[in-house]
Formats: sequence, C-alpha cells, structure tokens
Amino acid sequence: MTRKTRRLWLVIACVACLGAAAALMLKAFSSDIVFFVTPSQVAASAPPADRTVRLGGMVVAGSVKREKRGETPIARFDVTDGQAAVTVRYEGILPDLFREGQSVVAVGSMHKDGFVASEVLAKHDETYMPKEVAEALKKSGKWDPRFGPPPSAASWNSMTVQDAKKGLPASNAPATPAPAPAPAGN
Repeated sequence: MTRKTRRLWLVIACVACLGAAAALMLKAFSSDIVFFVTPSQVAASAPPADRTVRLGGMVVAGSVKREKRGETPIARFDVTDGQAAVTVRYEGILPDLFREGQSVVAVGSMHKDGFVASEVLAKHDETYMPKEVAEALKKSGKWDPRFGPPPSAASWNSMTVQDAKKGLPASNAPATPAPAPAPAGN
C-alpha cells in the first residue's frame, strides 16, 4: 500500500468513527427531549401514551378537586389555553404558588383518563408566565404583544370549567340582550 492509500483509509476510518459517535449522541438526546404542548394541540392530536410532554396553560377557575388516597394527596384540575381544556391528574403535593387562574406547566403523559402529571410547575410571581404559555396565548389570539403584557391571572379567573370545555372565554359567553333604545321625542 502506498502512503496516499494509507492516508485515505485513515481519513475514511476517522469519518466513520465520527459519524457513529454523532449518531449515538443524537439517539441519546432524542430520548431525553420533552416537547411543549398546549391543550388545543392535545385536543387536535394527543401525543402517544409513552411520550413525556410538558402541558402548559392556565388553571381553569373552579376546576381544582383534591382528594387523598391513603397518605398521598391527589389533585385533578383543568388546564386551558383559551381554546380547549385538558384534565390533569397529579399525585403529590402541589407547589405553594399553584392557584386557579394562574399559569402552570405540567410534565407527564397522556392516558385514557386524561393527562397524568409527574411534576407540576407554577409561576413564581404575579408577572411571570412561561414563555411557551405566552406563545400559546399569542397563537390562539388571546393576547397580542402590541397591546401590552400577557393577560393577568384576574382576567382568567372569570373563566369557568364549562367555558373552557367549549373553548370560549367567559367574556364571549352569550349575554342577556340589551334593551332597545327608547325613541327620541320631538
């Protein structure tokens, strides 16, 4: 073998080893990636049951139900992005900052009875909203950054469970008709 041929085989072997190492790294990273989904995305096409995802949105007012199984607290609540709502089940102690009408991110997977969370993350102050939740609100048309900061928790507190299941905010619910104006006198 000539010197050029040996050098060529060495370069080919190095490229093959580098390619194999890159493929192994990508395979290892792909199993650790956790995607963010919104309730409307889950309603459109639910992720597979074996896939861990982060579900983000606002906790629907009046939807939190707490119970105990033995010594383990169990919480069920609805998370909405203003268009759809998903029921979340969580076994464990909820964060101190967990409130109805506040933004939340639940890490877990879809099951036949809803979303089962292994971890619930709540906001840390009244101005914080996870980036993904803010983007979901923008995408759903519930917030336009040109007109100020994201909606406050107080504006979401008026949303009821029925409105979230229908995908309508409480402000869009049909109201009683206004009385007709009286005719002007001459």
